[in-house]
Amino acid sequence: MANDSRTRRNDVFGSYAAIGDSFTEGVGDPGPDGLFVGWADRLAVLLADQLPHTGTTVDTAHGDFRYANLAVRGRLLDQIVEEQIPRARALAPDLVTFCAGGNDIIRPGTDPDEVAERFERAVADLTEAVGTVVLATGFDTRGVPVLRHLRGKIATFNLHTRSIADRYGCSVLDLWSLKSVQDRRAWDGDRLHLSPEGHTRVALRAAQVLGVDVPADPDQAWPPLPPRGTLEERRDDIHWAREYLVPWIGRRLRGESSGDHVEAKRPDLLPLEH
Repeated sequence: MANDSRTRRNDVFGSYAAIGDSFTEGVGDPGPDGLFVGWADRLAVLLADQLPHTGTTVDTAHGDFRYANLAVRGRLLDQIVEEQIPRARALAPDLVTFCAGGNDIIRPGTDPDEVAERFERAVADLTEAVGTVVLATGFDTRGVPVLRHLRGKIATFNLHTRSIADRYGCSVLDLWSLKSVQDRRAWDGDRLHLSPEGHTRVALRAAQVLGVDVPADPDQAWPPLPPRGTLEERRDDIHWAREYLVPWIGRRLRGESSGDHVEAKRPDLLPLEH
């Protein structure tokens, strides 16, 4: 069976490449340099800390660890397969995280079974060249107003993801079971991308999948929030619809993507200080 979110592999990785869309690029977790940080960058730091320092590089904190992030926001599965998987194969890192298909699943009329068939072909291609591949499930969207009605499609695709992981010996980052990210504080104002704390919790869970001791429990309970009235909830919904939903619908109608003219932030395997 595929490794689930609490399986311990105890591997040491010297290089890591992240593949995906806005989730893996880190949208919702802005960094000081204008680029997004995100869970994959945070996972890279946790993995780098496992390597003994050899004294052969200028990066005294992270030894010889190298990291690439090929993810670009808005990318559909076929775009990720075409643009990112060949690059990941060429880089030949020790580890790849492959998180794709979410943008396909949320599109009206898509069939999760058909998306899973294309996803499996990509996994087969990737596992031929990379020793360890981690696949991610989708989140449980029962608390997300716009995506709540897609919960069944996401659950179906998740089952396919686990089956594919079984067949190809991949580990599974089970985001559906990560209850802490069902809190609204784990999400950015657009309700579609994680907040910095949400990204942190996913990074911690991903590290657990790979057998890394983590400094905090990703499922640690959030501090209690004061109760919110119906009027306050409605005001937040109106603000969200005006600021995020209407522009998103507009881009869809115009055939535009948030990732148009965006390039991968780390297209090469570089020491983590870069």
